[in-house]
Amino acid sequence: MEFYSFKNNYLDLGGIKYHYLDEGKGDPVVMLHGNPSWSFYYRNLVLALRDSYRVIVPDHIGCGLSDKPDKKKYNYTLKQRVDDLEMLLSRLGINKEITLVIHDWGGMIGMAYAARHPERIKRLVILNTAAFHLPKTKKFPWQLWLTRTALGAFLVRGFNAFTLGAAIFGSKKPMARKTREAYLAPYNSWANRIAVLRFVQDIPLKPGDPAYELVSEVENDLSKFADKPILICWGEKDFVFDHHFLNEWMKRFPKAQVHQFSNAGHYVLEDAGEEIIPLVNKWLKMTS
Repeated sequence: MEFYSFKNNYLDLGGIKYHYLDEGKGDPVVMLHGNPSWSFYYRNLVLALRDSYRVIVPDHIGCGLSDKPDKKKYNYTLKQRVDDLEMLLSRLGINKEITLVIHDWGGMIGMAYAARHPERIKRLVILNTAAFHLPKTKKFPWQLWLTRTALGAFLVRGFNAFTLGAAIFGSKKPMARKTREAYLAPYNSWANRIAVLRFVQDIPLKPGDPAYELVSEVENDLSKFADKPILICWGEKDFVFDHHFLNEWMKRFPKAQVHQFSNAGHYVLEDAGEEIIPLVNKWLKMTS
């Protein structure tokens, strides 16, 4: 892909290859993607920041250019995701002055890591994500309910329906063909779509769900970050992470700088990247 020409790096996690970008020098900026995207989502932000910062962008196991083991070889849970991130940053010697950029599932993974090590976090950039339970005012979207059924699982694994749907409906501006193909490329077979399904299945909705307790702990720890510099850039046309989630963030982080983009969807960097990227760059310099 001509617009994803970065050096590929890999960390060995017990025989499983964990892919990540490591670009530039300076204070670390760690970007965490969600489902069903991968580090490709941050490509333009990486290019904009790597001359001034050390930019780290992992592909969660099962995503992007990382290995995609079956569930017998890898535990597709939130805790495991956080452990992976902690191992990567430890190996890279990144343990202070971290700026976290979080989107979708990257928010829960990133803030769970942050809750373990609040002293390491310098500031947060929040893009259409959550680090708390489903707001009481928000209904769980029917599309996600469907994905958690046997039929939905077959559509996700057999026809790549979730990734394709996200590429079509996650962005309000029609994606260029090559961009859409890049989002779909890592998920080109039944076996390679395991993480796409497992992420949706791992969304905790009630006590007893595997990730429920950890999400509760992170939610309770968010107050530790309320006085840190926080930038929120939000696509208003996101059918999952909508105004209910934004209101929750603003309630928890009343000092945050908030920018809303009325014509942007879930893939807010695709729809409003030309506005957001200079905004992030300027904000990082102002808060350094």
